[in-house]
Amino acid sequence: LGIRPDRLGAARPGRWPFGVVALGTDIEPHAAVPAARFASLMASQWDDNQPIYWQLRERTVAAILDGALKEGEPLPSVRQVAVDFRINPLTVSKAYQSLVDEGLVEKRRGVGMFVVEGARERLLASERERFLREDWPRIADRIESLGLSVDDLINETETQD
Repeated sequence: LGIRPDRLGAARPGRWPFGVVALGTDIEPHAAVPAARFASLMASQWDDNQPIYWQLRERTVAAILDGALKEGEPLPSVRQVAVDFRINPLTVSKAYQSLVDEGLVEKRRGVGMFVVEGARERLLASERERFLREDWPRIADRIESLGLSVDDLINETETQD
């Protein structure tokens, strides 16, 4: 399933709606989603340690969170994504279906897939919850093991600004 990073071939920047490079295709990106808005959101290579459909799903979620894909906007077509990334259309469909199942994207028969209203807020809430549940305990333990105080952290943050 999918492609290896070393087999991506020649690429041209700024052609795909998520800001990744197109992989030698002359098909235009979806007209409703300007490629320039997505310049730094997606990597052009895949991680061999994770399924490609999941990586595509995560990159789409990141685009929604960052505001690159706004509520009500269409996602690039399955066919377009498959061509641009040289991946199986079933892989793209699986990624998009996971977003539909989560209620972040809706299918409009004959029109395409669109980001639903409230998707960004739901994603932000779930990411905050995940951070507090998974990341923060590890960070808090590290802060404690280093003997840092809240004042130390605040002072450091203020000096960086």
